[in-house]
Amino acid sequence: MKFNESNTVEAYVIEQLSGVKLGTGNVVQEQPASIYGKSWKYIAPQDLKRGVNEVLLENNLYQALQRLNPAIAANPALADEVIYKLRSILLSVGQMGLVRANQAFQEWMCGDISMPFGENNQHIPVQLIDFDNISNNEFIVTNQLRVHARETKIPDIVLYINGIPVVVGELKTPIRPSISWLDGAHEIVEVYENAVPQLFVPNILNFATEGKSFGYGGIRTPLQFWGPWRLDLDEDKVARYLGISDVGVEMNDLLKPERLLDILKNFSLFSTNKKKQLIKILPRFQQYEGANKIVERVIDGKVKKGLIWHFQGSGKSFLMVYAAQKLRNTAALKSPTVIILVDRTDLDTQISGTFNAADISNVVTTDSISELQTLLERDTRKIIVSMIHKFRDAKPNMNTRDNIIVLVDEAHRTQEGDLGRQMRAALPNAFLFGLTGTPVNRADKNTFWAFGSETDTGGYLSRYTFQDSIRDGATLPLHFEPRLIDVHLNKEMLDEAFDQLKSSAELTDEDADLLNKKSARMAAFLKAPQRVEKIVADIAKHFQEKVEPHGFKAMIVTPDRYACVQYKEELDKHFPTEASKVVISTTANDPKDFKDKWAVDKTQQEKIVDEYNKPESPLKFIIVTAKLLTGFDAPILQTLYLDKSIKDVTLLQAICRTNRLYPSKHFGRIVDYFGIFDNTAEALQFDEKSMQSIVSNLNELKDQLPALMENALRHFEGVDRTLEGFEGLEAAQNAIKTDDLKDAFAKDFKLLMKVWESLSPDRILDPYQANYRWLSQVYASVKPSSDHTGKLLWLTLGAETTRLMHENISVGEVHDLEEFILDAEVIENIFKNPDPKEARKIEDILTKRFKKHGGNLTFKKLSERLEDLRAKAEQGLITSIEFVKELCKLAKDTLQAEKEIEEEILNKSPQAALTELFVELKTDETPAVVERIVKDIDDIVRLVRFPGWQTTAAGEREIQKSLRKALLKYQLHKNEMLFQRAYEYIKEYY
Repeated sequence: MKFNESNTVEAYVIEQLSGVKLGTGNVVQEQPASIYGKSWKYIAPQDLKRGVNEVLLENNLYQALQRLNPAIAANPALADEVIYKLRSILLSVGQMGLVRANQAFQEWMCGDISMPFGENNQHIPVQLIDFDNISNNEFIVTNQLRVHARETKIPDIVLYINGIPVVVGELKTPIRPSISWLDGAHEIVEVYENAVPQLFVPNILNFATEGKSFGYGGIRTPLQFWGPWRLDLDEDKVARYLGISDVGVEMNDLLKPERLLDILKNFSLFSTNKKKQLIKILPRFQQYEGANKIVERVIDGKVKKGLIWHFQGSGKSFLMVYAAQKLRNTAALKSPTVIILVDRTDLDTQISGTFNAADISNVVTTDSISELQTLLERDTRKIIVSMIHKFRDAKPNMNTRDNIIVLVDEAHRTQEGDLGRQMRAALPNAFLFGLTGTPVNRADKNTFWAFGSETDTGGYLSRYTFQDSIRDGATLPLHFEPRLIDVHLNKEMLDEAFDQLKSSAELTDEDADLLNKKSARMAAFLKAPQRVEKIVADIAKHFQEKVEPHGFKAMIVTPDRYACVQYKEELDKHFPTEASKVVISTTANDPKDFKDKWAVDKTQQEKIVDEYNKPESPLKFIIVTAKLLTGFDAPILQTLYLDKSIKDVTLLQAICRTNRLYPSKHFGRIVDYFGIFDNTAEALQFDEKSMQSIVSNLNELKDQLPALMENALRHFEGVDRTLEGFEGLEAAQNAIKTDDLKDAFAKDFKLLMKVWESLSPDRILDPYQANYRWLSQVYASVKPSSDHTGKLLWLTLGAETTRLMHENISVGEVHDLEEFILDAEVIENIFKNPDPKEARKIEDILTKRFKKHGGNLTFKKLSERLEDLRAKAEQGLITSIEFVKELCKLAKDTLQAEKEIEEEILNKSPQAALTELFVELKTDETPAVVERIVKDIDDIVRLVRFPGWQTTAAGEREIQKSLRKALLKYQLHKNEMLFQRAYEYIKEYY
């Protein structure tokens, strides 16, 4: 028996969820009674009581409404009113948009909508789902569900709760290496959500797997934000996934009913992105686990603190939103107060923005100490976002309730000092949870002492490491490049002032200036005009070659505020002035002209950050010394140019500005002009073991290059890489002719490409350039053309690789035979010097051209001549030389026929062609004014057309719609033959 998608992955998923073993054609095979008892009940698609246009199982929903709502049970007709309301949301998805419709339907599913079903028409909440007694709900799984809306689609797996489709799963074959779960995810996002959007209106989440790995995401979630549901597995396992059973562990955990209902009720956020679009956000596993551990500890009530240690960039802001939302939703906590504490203005803005964008109810931000104290003294039961310094001079025992929960962001900073103690005295019975990506374990500052509980292993309630976040795709790897060795800092020459500068971990702008005054020689060295000039020239060259072509942006970190200005003025010699902005604060003691020119207040800073985050904005660089090194979330930032002494916590936070996910971004880069990474372990001295691997040196990538190149070339042993044109490409393709060989090559080339992209344009690549160009062209020629195939291995070429191919590939010599020049002179030369090798090229060109003119009788006859000629050659009735000569004659006739068609087209304007058509098809019923019909069609089509519209489905749709609209005006829209002929003319002449 062959292994395929349905008899392996699909059968496995059904059995895992329902305990039912499927046979051929969805026949349920006999199973021992012990295997039943799974949460989901399997029902074959043909046994579901629904029409192909219906996404709800209305009978099941009707019964659930009666079961869960006493008022509806007493008057079952009321269920019809509810179902009518739900149907209206499904039908309005085209006008509302899928995300907004999903949000509206979720309000119903969460019991947030009331109807006048009570006594005296009193409004009471309507329950579609029972969240308290899960067994009171009906859980159904089916497969191969046929759904029709804009098109007919057949998703592999659909899960229903009380007749409502809440999960869609797409499965792929496990035996093709180049196919992955990403192909299934792509099909859901790009195909199903557009073709049958009604099916996704009630959606909680979607998943995809090929039996080797597993990913999930919400509606309209771009593929880069889909992720694994990562459970803690045995640390001794070398590989993350060993087989289908490991996938089953994650899938079963994510898709069990209590988990899905928890995600629906407490972890589904609707937020506004930078483009003011509504988006749906689902939790990553570490956010879900961390938030739930906080809630469980508060409900238990025994331990009053906990440390959440999640690596920078892995989503702590949303973890706080999820935790706050679930704490507020938990009835057992009796309407708690949740306080979100931050310690810096920029962080306050980021956290407030996250809560406000997510549209969480009952959130208040305090603007003053007195306002915060008033809120607490009045026993406010809301989510309060505040800053730690607002507890200065707070009274002891300000509020002694034990259902106050404090979540402290970036908990490694000020919580260990006086402010932390004052906060504890003011809220003596509160729960205190610290969230950090960089805990500190020193005598003077100790995050573990402040928040870690002795009951927690290692001192933390939840831990998510750098390695975890890279493995799961939550953050990107970091590369670092030491630069400009000739001006690199020589530590042996530095005096005590340098040591003092290097050891200062968390300087304000003012502190940095003061310290530099004390370290005059150090400042003179760092800001020597010739040094800055050389560094900025290097930054400009590096940025233009390695950052800007990929669509990314950069940040420059300088020694002090005056150096920021110095760098800006130097950078303006290489870029327009609007390409960079300085973000610093000024003091009362600064000269007036300095303040007038360079001071940036909070509002201005927000505008700069907003502008920087827009890909189309001319702003490419932000220049800082202390600001924006923490709490600055700009995924478009890829490269940090570092020329300042920072260490441990601040260093890690600064470099992690570059590790956020962004389309086509594969890593964050730190270019080091200061020498800060000469000893990585020392710079990142806390948790030394796990932090040593945070930054990968590009020198390591250089060492890997020869072996990676050899591995990619190994697939083409014996192939002559100097051979050009079609013969050379054909020889290469023959070396990897099977799917398995292509996949193996794609895997090796992918690794080589990543390293090449990282190193380019380093001169170390020069000796490998010719081989890499050759491999790139072969890769492009065998890469599947379907958008749905092989997202993991057959990924889009990187920007540098694409540029290299565009500059060096000669399309005519490689694989696009349409570019082979076929004119009278070429044919004559071939005719006089017949070479059988040229015959293949001419054959292919003629075949393509005959297809292009498929409806033309002349070309049909020419095509028949080609077939006769081929038959004679195959039967040995003519020699190869005669075959080439006859082929050349046929090619001449083809060129002549094409020339005649071109002349005919030139003689016809689009309007003339349409007029000719309407006159030809005119009947007694046709309106007399043909010119007016033609003009209307011409006007409308010219308005909506765009270059190349004939090659896109959207373009064809728009033109067809416009044509029908024009014909409708003259009541000709029902004449299908007229429509088809007119459309063919438009396609040809417009």
